[in-house]
Amino acid sequence: MEKLIIFSGVIVLVGLFSREVRVASAVWQRAHATFYGGSDASGTMGGACGYGNLYTDGYGIKTAALSTALFNDGKACGGCYQIVCDATQVPQWCLKGTSITITATNFCPPNYALPSDNGGWCNPPRPHFDMSQPAFEMIAKYKAGIVPILYRKVGCKRSGGIRFSINGRDYFELVLISNVGGAGDISRVWIKGSKMSNWESMSRNWGVNWQSLSYFNGQSLSFRLQLSNGNIRTAYNVAPSTWTFGQSFISNVQF
Repeated sequence: MEKLIIFSGVIVLVGLFSREVRVASAVWQRAHATFYGGSDASGTMGGACGYGNLYTDGYGIKTAALSTALFNDGKACGGCYQIVCDATQVPQWCLKGTSITITATNFCPPNYALPSDNGGWCNPPRPHFDMSQPAFEMIAKYKAGIVPILYRKVGCKRSGGIRFSINGRDYFELVLISNVGGAGDISRVWIKGSKMSNWESMSRNWGVNWQSLSYFNGQSLSFRLQLSNGNIRTAYNVAPSTWTFGQSFISNVQF
């Protein structure tokens, strides 16, 4: 499989032949991975990030729920991680020469009734990925149940533009933002109505749901996003002035 070089506690993975990330070497971190959601990943729909149908939203089966240490109160939602089964520790369970890039779409809650090394895998401060079953089976054997892994945060590649789903009610716009490329995880959002002169900062309600308490009815809506790496994109007039609550709009903007 991959050749692992260890010096001063830093792990460098050399020659990983993933098509998703073309990097000769990079720093990786250690964690563990389990799986949930069934063989078709149907049990992974929805979740603590607020996404709906992960199939139609473009995330598919390559997703994972993150432990408290990684989830960061929802700030990690939408971020992408490259994961490799650590064959230096469990060669009998790893699928040789494989890696996968997953999107963080859910939260793996701690189980304080069990020890962190025997069932309480998502207990703090343990970094842990509870992957969809199909994703897990791309890097390890089903019978393993849990495997040590190496992981690193990577960029997300998305097809099409960023999606904005507008929910809530008058004076409470709750906007779910999905299909975000680049760093993937959103740090700030602004909204602007066509009758406004200034951008208004939105606040994170939960996961990838951002809220505004202003009245935007009858105005076309524009959005500005800043990701965790500082990159900013602006999607002008995404929703027409005739928008209504419950509608989704796809922009022509992507990171």
